[in-house]
Amino acid sequence: MKKISIILFWFPILLTAQDAIEGMVMEANAENKRIGLSGANVYWLDSPLGTITQDDGTFTIPYDPKYNKLVISYIGFKTDTLTIDAPRKVHHWLQPSNQLDEVVVEQKKEAVEKAFFSAQNVVTVNSEELLKAACCNLSESFETNPAIDVNFNDALTGTRQIQMLGLTSPYLLITQENIPMVRGASQAYGLTFTPGTWVESIQITKGAGSVTNGYESISGQINTELQKPLSDVPVFVNGYANLNGRLELNTHLNTKLSDKWSTGLYIHGNRRDVDVDNNDDGFLDIPLANQINVMNRWQYQNPETGWVSFINVRFLNDEKQVGQSDFNPETDRFTTNAWGSEIDTRRFDSSLKLGYVFPELPFQSFGFQTSYSNHAQDSFYGFNVYDIDHESIYSNFLFNSIIGNTKHKFTTGLSFAYDGYDELVNNQRFSRTDQSLGAFFEYGYTNLEKLSLTAGLRLDTHNRLGTFFTPRIHVRYTPWERGSLRASFGLGRRAANIFAENQKLFASSRIIQLDGNGGNIYGFDAEKAVNFGFGFLQKFNWLNRPGSFSVDFYRTDFQNQVVVDWENPNAVRFSNLDGQSFANSLQVEVNHEVLPKVELRMAYKYYDVQTTYQTGLLQRPLQAQHRYFANVGYNTEPKENGSQWRFDYTIHALGRQRLPSTASNPVEFQLGDFSEGYSLMNTQVTRVFSPKFEVYLGGENLTGFRQDNPVLGAQDPFGPNFDTSIVFAPILGRMVYLGFRFKV
Repeated sequence: MKKISIILFWFPILLTAQDAIEGMVMEANAENKRIGLSGANVYWLDSPLGTITQDDGTFTIPYDPKYNKLVISYIGFKTDTLTIDAPRKVHHWLQPSNQLDEVVVEQKKEAVEKAFFSAQNVVTVNSEELLKAACCNLSESFETNPAIDVNFNDALTGTRQIQMLGLTSPYLLITQENIPMVRGASQAYGLTFTPGTWVESIQITKGAGSVTNGYESISGQINTELQKPLSDVPVFVNGYANLNGRLELNTHLNTKLSDKWSTGLYIHGNRRDVDVDNNDDGFLDIPLANQINVMNRWQYQNPETGWVSFINVRFLNDEKQVGQSDFNPETDRFTTNAWGSEIDTRRFDSSLKLGYVFPELPFQSFGFQTSYSNHAQDSFYGFNVYDIDHESIYSNFLFNSIIGNTKHKFTTGLSFAYDGYDELVNNQRFSRTDQSLGAFFEYGYTNLEKLSLTAGLRLDTHNRLGTFFTPRIHVRYTPWERGSLRASFGLGRRAANIFAENQKLFASSRIIQLDGNGGNIYGFDAEKAVNFGFGFLQKFNWLNRPGSFSVDFYRTDFQNQVVVDWENPNAVRFSNLDGQSFANSLQVEVNHEVLPKVELRMAYKYYDVQTTYQTGLLQRPLQAQHRYFANVGYNTEPKENGSQWRFDYTIHALGRQRLPSTASNPVEFQLGDFSEGYSLMNTQVTRVFSPKFEVYLGGENLTGFRQDNPVLGAQDPFGPNFDTSIVFAPILGRMVYLGFRFKV
């Protein structure tokens, strides 16, 4: 038996050595330590074969005798070309570009990268793209990217709701370093709890994601990678202020404790104490707010032994006051003196990530992720009360290896999740505990020249959703040079947290109707949907400058859904789906460097999103069917001292949106059937004085477009026609901001 084990151990290696190059890309240092570079480009010159390095710097790339020049590049480092005439292991150190005495031509790492070789449709937003806007928090990080739509949630809180493939954020799996983060109690405001400066990159996956991340993803996944204490600068300070009274300060303090341990203290604070009522309706256009957000992050990395680990601990306190501008919570709470609301959130979360890469088998590794969070929100909206406590535990164990050779990879593992909810809705309490245990297996086939495939299956048992399978498959095919065809199919399930996800209903006089069928989640059944789609990506050179064209179509069909019906202006009705509910999404996008240093990104999106309400099959309200996007960026050539100008301009054009019916209201409180279309223009100018200091000046909604009458019944907020939920456009108007970034 021992002899058989030894043969099985070496058999994959022998096969791998015949058709692949394996190795590790590292950062050159005086001690010659093996500090892996994650995300370095490795590709054969003049070929379609390429890959990027993993988190620990390791890579595997197919070997083809037709090519013998292996290019290794990483922004900020010298690009090297190696001559490889036979399969062998490659351990290569890249030299920082600032150590060179000559001019080198480096391959630029795109600010927004569309995955070409991956079977999944992934868009990576790098830190360079995030600098194009202030990006005060994660919800504001998508303004310059057409993959995500940013909508306005209500007329009071100023929060922005993101959408993808025509569906709102509850149908997205939002993770932080692949650990579920924005879900449950944090669904409404959770995106505002991650400061933009903490984010290193964002990966956006369209369609059903990987089974390794769970069963909840329906329309896609958004994963944020945070700054790493080892690679982040020792001291970073970012200040921000806008003309509407918002002040922010971000500070990163990173220390390398030893060759293996690094730690970072990340502090974020924001405050707004200026009353803003530009439309003179008596209500604040944006809330008075105060947030303190502190994270301590530890990183352990030992490339010699293959171990890497991250430990995070974070505490957040967030306070918002909304409502009438003369509302005083100390004297007016739960009275008719003035209508007001307070939303106070305290959150603690911690996580541990542990990974091990077998030093002599870089294709084999295991990882363990676990997290704990406690989210407590106390809030009232006029006379409505909504409190929620959410305790969550999540664990995921993964093992990665190959079958025969590195073209055939697999990931398998186990996951466990626990969620305890305790909600107070006015005088009614809702409490429940959700527990699930799952096992998964995902197979990946990669032939970078022609075909990539990822097929996964997971089995979960849930105390409320039952026992069920979740299949998902992604395929990528290269029909010709620099062209990529994709297709995907997958199932998704979730338990809808109807109050946490629809908190804007409390800021109205609507009554709440729960028309359940006896299900065990507020009386409703779990949501279940099928998502499938197709996409095409073609890269090209025109006028000797790079560009790309892409088109994709996705459809989501709900087999069951908790329908939120706003069609009666006096009520919001929750019910199980009785009929059809689907979302069709079509996106066409062109990117091109139209002039030297001038990059143009344009997109058109069409949505057909329909749901069966009590009044029949209707277009989803507050959803523009037609959306247009354009972004132009220009950067001057950096001077010897590092000084530079950066310019960015973005326009969003939205077509008309169907509005929920208000026909039964008195005439003065009625809205039309559709909203008007409108455009939004944002811009930012950044002056880089040196690699250590830069100043940026920007503006949002430059035309000052505002929705008329966003608060129905504003003159009588305690009357029967008060409603702040029908919002299709900005309320604030033009906004100008100024900020700085300082690094040591």
